[in-house]
Amino acid sequence: MVNKREKVMKKVEDHLRMTSRQLVQFDTEEEALQYLTDSFQSELSCDFVSVILIENENLIPKVWSGELQWLKESFPLPIHACYEGLFQSSLTYKDIDKGESCAFLDLLNRDKVKTWFTVPLQDESNIYGFCAIGYLEEIPLLQMSNIFTEFGRDVAVALTLAKQKESERKKMWGMEWMNQNILLDESVESLVSKLVERTGKGTQAQFAGIYLFNDKENCFTFQPPAYGKLTKPMYINVKENYEMKEYFPYIETPGGDELTVPMVLDVKTIGVLHVEQKRMGNVFTKEDREILELMANHVASTLENIRLYNNEKNHKKKLHELLNYQQKLIIETVEKDNFDGITSTLSAIFAEPVVLFDRFMRPMSFDDTFGDIHIDTIARAAVEEVSQLQQQDTAFMLTVCKETNVSFWPINGGGDLLGYLAVCVNQKEFDDFDRLTVDLVRNIYSIQFIKQKLVLDAKEQVKDSFINKLLVTSIENKESIIQYANIFQWDPFKHHRVAVLSVDVKHPGHTDEDILAAQATKSLMMDQLKTRIMMNEKDILLATKGDDYVLIVPAEKEENTLQYWKAFKKNIDRWLKTGRADGRAYLGIGSMAEKIEDYYGCYQEAMQALHVVKQRDTENGCAFFEKLGSYTLLHHIKDIEAASLFIKKQLSPLLSYSDGKSMDLFETLRIYLQHNGSIKKTSEALYIHRSSLLYRLEKIQQLLQIDINDSQNRFDLMLAYKLYELSSANEGQLE
Repeated sequence: MVNKREKVMKKVEDHLRMTSRQLVQFDTEEEALQYLTDSFQSELSCDFVSVILIENENLIPKVWSGELQWLKESFPLPIHACYEGLFQSSLTYKDIDKGESCAFLDLLNRDKVKTWFTVPLQDESNIYGFCAIGYLEEIPLLQMSNIFTEFGRDVAVALTLAKQKESERKKMWGMEWMNQNILLDESVESLVSKLVERTGKGTQAQFAGIYLFNDKENCFTFQPPAYGKLTKPMYINVKENYEMKEYFPYIETPGGDELTVPMVLDVKTIGVLHVEQKRMGNVFTKEDREILELMANHVASTLENIRLYNNEKNHKKKLHELLNYQQKLIIETVEKDNFDGITSTLSAIFAEPVVLFDRFMRPMSFDDTFGDIHIDTIARAAVEEVSQLQQQDTAFMLTVCKETNVSFWPINGGGDLLGYLAVCVNQKEFDDFDRLTVDLVRNIYSIQFIKQKLVLDAKEQVKDSFINKLLVTSIENKESIIQYANIFQWDPFKHHRVAVLSVDVKHPGHTDEDILAAQATKSLMMDQLKTRIMMNEKDILLATKGDDYVLIVPAEKEENTLQYWKAFKKNIDRWLKTGRADGRAYLGIGSMAEKIEDYYGCYQEAMQALHVVKQRDTENGCAFFEKLGSYTLLHHIKDIEAASLFIKKQLSPLLSYSDGKSMDLFETLRIYLQHNGSIKKTSEALYIHRSSLLYRLEKIQQLLQIDINDSQNRFDLMLAYKLYELSSANEGQLE
């Protein structure tokens, strides 16, 4: 009897060892488990054999062979509801106390399984579950718990190897599939479609999709298409919390109804691969995570390769388009004289409104796609912005009407600022080709500006020649003057006033010796003034004569002569202040010319008024010849030796005494004469007491040795003061 028992045990042991060796040869978990159950059932003649594995805190029957199929339908069972000894050593129905609580054992008792034993499936690092063998009848069991426990370890090792083989095979198969199906020149949408479909089917998920991280918007953006129906939002804002678990709870964590793995490229997360709702109500496993990781790793590098390939492809396409646009724009500059063709072409390129401004922010060319945005609003905001810039030829951006971004770029040519290009875009979002396009168009605009300037310069030269022929003592060819006037649409038979405008420049960045630099600055300021005058006073005929501008103004503009010229001079001063150099404008205004022969005389009057106002350096810098009085005569004699001797004789004692002293007798006498000898008015003008003024006047009479109340003496003194004001010697003391 003992020998028979030993033989049976030896036979079972040999079978178990043979089974262990066979299990190692299988490549998949399913094949290994199926062989295990079939071999047990055939060798032990049991009613059922089941391999029950742990999956996400539950017991799942992976393989079931034999009877009691309805028992299988009672799964899954929570691990915590089952006896922990099932996973530690071999057990039989005799090893369990009746008071032990176990959901699995309760099922066996419920279905009247009279004889059963379990074998734990575990190795040194993994606990997979256990194998259960059952009989509906009561049969004697051999005492082979140690052998079965050792067999369970071998099965666990075989399962580990099978899982590794299966995982490697899936990876190889996945790599092979990706190499065969992923093409470098396909679109991102096509790539994503293939990958999410493969991922969804491989993990048995009802949904699979990709979210890419948008650095600018700081959010995860869904990248269509998806496999299945999207339940999460299209955009997931990251805000200040960069913990991905906050947005994807099962990031790299199996065991839930969703699973997410990051897509990483060069240590930077570029997005995530996400699956949801595994079929049959199951949860996602470690194997599913491995599939996602394989796909995610390949997706990250492939997306980057496709992005680089598509960028290169788009660059070539954009470069070709840019060359076509360049040819089209050049044709516009050759065939047309205006800017409208260039503006409309650029507007079509960016599909946004475009405006060309001159250097004074006056719109010159624009399309009609601005909608509710008024160009004048943009211009006013731009003028205010430019006034705050240290350099006017600097690009800048404005936000108009709270929502619309308008970017400005300067247009330069020949070292000068010619205008501004404005486009309703955010230049911070421009790529290299957008910037290249803007630079190209700016150059084309510059060429057109210079082309127009050449035409205008030629026209101005003709105008200057015309003015020089008009402003002569004797006009030899009156008919020629009339022909020139017709060219410039100027009516010589109407009444006009003649004025001369001059500008003196004090440049803080240059010494007095640097004449060339100062002259260049003055030329630039005069050119800017000319543009402003022609833009705002279109009826005025303006031409260059020497270093000054001659202005011929229609009489009908002077409804109130004094107010008109006062406002005109005020505008000149305001325009000068916008420049970077310190400039002072002087305006001499002659009489009204009623016929062609009058213009020379009126011009001479204007020049005399200009010289006087420059010498006197009056506060407003403007003078009418008609109101200069004696100054017009004195101007012609101020530089002769007799005038200098006369000034010295009359005023030298006062100049010598007042030099370096707090009591300025020279200024005191001048104010006294201007107020016709009024003690009250003079003391008020000098802010001194009456007695102090009387003391000064007495001192003056002692120095000059004359009676200042004598009419003849007063006349001589006033004449000396006027000559002194006109004299170039008024900057220092007379010798």
